[in-house]
Amino acid sequence: MRIAQVSPLYESVPPILYGGTERVVSYLTEELVRQGHEVSLFASGDSVSKARLRAPCNESLRLKKNCIDQLSYHFLMLEMLQQELDEFDIVHYHVDYLHFPLSRKNKKPHITTLHGRLDIPDIHPLFKEYREMPVVSISHSQRSPIPYANWVGNVYHGLPITETRYNNNTGEYLAFLGRICPEKGVDLAIEIAIKCGIPLKIAAKIDKADAEYFHREIKHLLNHPLIEYIGEIGEKEKSQFLRNAMALLFPINWPEPFGLVMIESMACGTPVIAFEKGSVPEIVEEGITGFIVNSVSEALETIQSKLPAFNRFLCRATFEKRFTVERMANEYVKLYQQEASLNHQELSKNYQYKAKFLE
Repeated sequence: MRIAQVSPLYESVPPILYGGTERVVSYLTEELVRQGHEVSLFASGDSVSKARLRAPCNESLRLKKNCIDQLSYHFLMLEMLQQELDEFDIVHYHVDYLHFPLSRKNKKPHITTLHGRLDIPDIHPLFKEYREMPVVSISHSQRSPIPYANWVGNVYHGLPITETRYNNNTGEYLAFLGRICPEKGVDLAIEIAIKCGIPLKIAAKIDKADAEYFHREIKHLLNHPLIEYIGEIGEKEKSQFLRNAMALLFPINWPEPFGLVMIESMACGTPVIAFEKGSVPEIVEEGITGFIVNSVSEALETIQSKLPAFNRFLCRATFEKRFTVERMANEYVKLYQQEASLNHQELSKNYQYKAKFLE
């Protein structure tokens, strides 16, 4: 198929450091190319891909100095795409609802994977207006705030099997990976580590929007001798960071749409200890790829009583069954074919109607 992948421009594809959505776009794009599809990637100019790259800006916007209006580059990208629409069988958007007005008018087959949280009241009127737009969830729990949307599929994220290395040795520290922000629960991860007396390594970025929270709530907690703040790390460092950990702490307090770091940890054979929010019950298999808890005390008990007997080989094997990039790409291709076929049927009906009207 001739496929357009439309990525956010905030990070390169793949990201140099942190960037969940752009990383998934990268994995998917490269796998589609490997399978023989003709793929064009609309992304920042510092992206690296075997697909044909179409770039509205030279570098990713988070790293672009003096970039004030990031939205302008996204609209430029959408215009570039509009001018090339006839070249594609399907367009796969990863930029939320930005394209909805255009897609309603151009009728090109498309799907949109919604990567973010949907429990925001402000977006409900918009999704009700554009309720015909075919959207894809990354977990079933993600759908709950807008059940009326035109959900055409649910596709869990996937990783290349070769991206991470399995380690059967139990690590000597707990790991926290992601962003330092209120909803990710780094404060709870620190509390868990201190109470159980196990070192915690924190590899996380701090967005500008969360800088005040970090300085007010978190910075002073990093002074404890068991806590080590590493900062933001890249893909190469991430694999080593996770596979050498005893467990990944994921004490979220928000409706996580997916949580890519969970399957990155599973791929290393490292168990996930996660709070029961959002996608967690769909992603973590109790006792097999990790443990689901509801409090700090439950996390402590799990670390002390269940972690020593954890089977890291089974964890890796389960990842290979459920969360590979090949499985993700295959499921998306089925959706592409489904939407392209529906669009063809609709165009055929319209043609037949017009022909009959003109008789």
